[in-house]
Amino acid sequence: MIDDKILENIRHVHFIGIGGSGMYPIVQIFHSKGYFITGSDNNETETLDAVRKMGIEVFLGQRAENIGDADLIIYTAAIMADNPELIASKEAEKAGKSYLCERADILGLITGWYDDAVCVCGTHGKTTTSSMLTQIFLDEGTDISCVIGGKLPSIGGSGRSGSSSIMVCESCEYQDHFLKFHPDVAVILNVDADHLEYFKNIENIIRSFNVFANMTSKCIVFNGDDENSHKAVDGVDKEKITFGFDKANDYSAVITGTKGLVTNFDVFFKGEPQGSFRIHVPGVHNVLNALAAIAAARYEGVSWEGIRKGLDNFFGAIRRFQKIDEVKGITIVDDYAHHPKEIECTLKAAKGLDFKRVWAVFQPFTYSRTKILMDDFVSALSIADIAVLTDIMGSREKNTDHIYTEMLGEKIKGSVYFVNDHELVDKQTAEQKNANFMQCVEYIAENAQEGDLVITLGCGDVYKLAKLLAEKLKEK
Repeated sequence: MIDDKILENIRHVHFIGIGGSGMYPIVQIFHSKGYFITGSDNNETETLDAVRKMGIEVFLGQRAENIGDADLIIYTAAIMADNPELIASKEAEKAGKSYLCERADILGLITGWYDDAVCVCGTHGKTTTSSMLTQIFLDEGTDISCVIGGKLPSIGGSGRSGSSSIMVCESCEYQDHFLKFHPDVAVILNVDADHLEYFKNIENIIRSFNVFANMTSKCIVFNGDDENSHKAVDGVDKEKITFGFDKANDYSAVITGTKGLVTNFDVFFKGEPQGSFRIHVPGVHNVLNALAAIAAARYEGVSWEGIRKGLDNFFGAIRRFQKIDEVKGITIVDDYAHHPKEIECTLKAAKGLDFKRVWAVFQPFTYSRTKILMDDFVSALSIADIAVLTDIMGSREKNTDHIYTEMLGEKIKGSVYFVNDHELVDKQTAEQKNANFMQCVEYIAENAQEGDLVITLGCGDVYKLAKLLAEKLKEK
């Protein structure tokens, strides 16, 4: 862990990969504290537009000279070792000209600035739960700070800097990043097998969550219905609060009805009814997310009416079952789900809605995850009526195992995918990606029918495909 000493005499902060969803809220917090900021990224995104509107200079393309005279340089784990800015930053640090820090180290530092850092972790549901909590606190009138992995419309982004002692922080287990944080209240949503290229097995994942739970200074809120979450808090001598559908939990719920994207449910605390609540995002998993947010908010003193108001005003974070458009009776939704369990929950929720057919348009993310969890992806994507697969987004990885989309597609009955030149696919150029997106768009536009739901899935840039599809359908 790093400490606040690193910020002494810092004036200019440079972000490598400033457009990343995890970087943007840190940029917002540093900007609010008066630092001079620059940054770079390789692709134009809506986030880069938002960064520029803050008056921040952004370099498109990453070159050594972009770091300039920065005193502190922040990069993400997704940055490859041969990145010219990262290489130049390491040389500048060796020469004593600047400090170089990974994004998780800086976020961990920030969580230590608050007396009530509510750190939300778990394999699935972190962004939605963090967003729900943020909405609850703000609607109740608490000027909180937050760092969320997705964009929340009510705050116009994925983070904010407030004046209270409370911070809501999405805390990811990837490469044990959350072990750099300073949690006062830890919210553990679930513990499943993911990032196995790092953890190797579920036992190691549980062990890391146990370390995180032990780091908590005040209280642990955890999923009492989840066996692995129980294992993660076993032996931890901190106050514990459970949530789940089982009435034995401190906070439990009974779903009373669903209509469209709305779910109604009754909440009980230690078996006593606390009234009816409503969320505007579908699925049983989102009721669990709401229960986690309720439990954490109650611990921090939010009234039941304040919680009810906040949940009723929550219409989802961007890229969490986000409605993109409805064209010619075809509804287009985008969702961040990228792990088989998340895809399963999202598609089951979609199938429970009143649509003729559900199309799952999936962009696999990283070769290692696609390879290790391939059979689980097959099972999850088979829930859809039609699965359409894009090329794999390699992100931080090189395709050393020669994993391609058709290997997944061949295992999913009736799936649609396009076998493209492997050499071009491996280069991961914007041109090749856009061409592949258009292959998928043209197929869906020709075959989707009125009453269908098309949902794009993945943590990469598949949301662009959703918007391209809407435009294509309008042209027809």
